Amino acid sequence: MPLPGLVIFDCDGILVDTENMANERLALWLTEAGYPVDFNYCRKQFSGRSMISVRNEILEVAGIDLGEDFADRWNVGLPELFANGVDEIPYVRDVIDAVRAANLPYCVASSARVSKMHITLGVTGLLPFFEHAMFSSTMVGRSKPFPDLFLHAAREMGVNPADCIVIEDSVAGTTAGIAAGMRVFSYHGDPHSDPEGLERAGGVLFSDMRDLPGLVPLR
Repeated sequence: MPLPGLVIFDCDGILVDTENMANERLALWLTEAGYPVDFNYCRKQFSGRSMISVRNEILEVAGIDLGEDFADRWNVGLPELFANGVDEIPYVRDVIDAVRAANLPYCVASSARVSKMHITLGVTGLLPFFEHAMFSSTMVGRSKPFPDLFLHAAREMGVNPADCIVIEDSVAGTTAGIAAGMRVFSYHGDPHSDPEGLERAGGVLFSDMRDLPGLVPLR
């Protein structure tokens, strides 16, 4: 298998361990808004999704309008949410080191805003590795599970989508990467992950970041 032309990292759940904190808060917010759900529902249904897509879905399925400013209010609260610290995903630095050692182009592409990535990557010390190329669903018309974000990243980095790989942890992100015509490696090291959903979406599953350089391969 040839070396990839571009490695696209998701952010939340791949670089930084934020999905559980975020979905705990999201469950609380949605319940308070009149759409009673728990953490497990949010973790499975909304992981990897933008807050705009969450708002649109709640409006469509339940007729509850969270407000046009929902995403803005969500992002305003992120510094406080992550104030007590954010952990990086175990051994993800080994993957970053392997990508850099192979001299491969790489970037981060997330449903989250760039401002959020600056917070979480900044707290963990990973930001210097990704400041050169950060892509958000706010830059495209549709967020994951649509392929727009990954296609945008490939276009901006000057690489054919077929030569790109995506490293994801969500069903929505895996679906988006496959729809973009890219190989997707889907991480399920978190106990709240959905490996069955990731496999159905077409991802190559792995549960330990230390295994990824050999799977891709990156060497």
